[in-house]
Amino acid sequence: ERRRFLDRMTLSLLPDHAETATRYDRAMRERNRVLKDGGDPRWLTALETQMAEHGVALARGRAHALAALLAAQADPSGEPGAFPRAEAEIAGAFDAQAAPEDFAATLHDARPRDAQAGRALTGPHRSDLAVRYAEKDAPAAECSTGEQKALLVSLILANARALYAETGAAPILLLDEIAAHFDRTRRASLFAEIAALGAQAWMTGTEPGLFDAMGEGAQCLAVRDGAEGSEVVG
Repeated sequence: ERRRFLDRMTLSLLPDHAETATRYDRAMRERNRVLKDGGDPRWLTALETQMAEHGVALARGRAHALAALLAAQADPSGEPGAFPRAEAEIAGAFDAQAAPEDFAATLHDARPRDAQAGRALTGPHRSDLAVRYAEKDAPAAECSTGEQKALLVSLILANARALYAETGAAPILLLDEIAAHFDRTRRASLFAEIAALGAQAWMTGTEPGLFDAMGEGAQCLAVRDGAEGSEVVG
């Protein structure tokens, strides 16, 4: 799930990322099948060449996106933001700076082991996103639910800022139950940061009071029984 989350953020910055991931995954699945069937070594070499090309591109795309996200967390004023700064890295044995031919050679040498395991044991498909709460110097896994959500929101807002910095266009934000688990002060800070982005944001919540801090800065709709005609309540 963490890797998928990183890939979604990478895709927003690098539209070709999804195709790269699909081609890598396709070549890897076919290699697994050929290894299981004891197939032609030449076909394995061709598949490993494809895995190496797309795998390195996949890893480099993730590294680029993560660097952009971490840079976008920084407050230009130097003051701490309303949400905690996340330190993050891509964990795992795969080196994003590896040359494709080196990765292909690693896959070649790993054939016996991978055949026995029934899957590729090396590659960017085994990478993970490791996040820490910077101020507390604590892994996200050891933080409270509220702190974890604040870290997640921090990364999502950073993604929006990075996207604006690279494209010049503010993204549309779709934020489901975003105000839950936040107190009034942090909710107000969240709304202020969204407004500062100049982005169109759609937010859902179970009660109107969660969005009181927005005042007249938002249009509120009440959806009842899934009816198409939503009532404008503010």
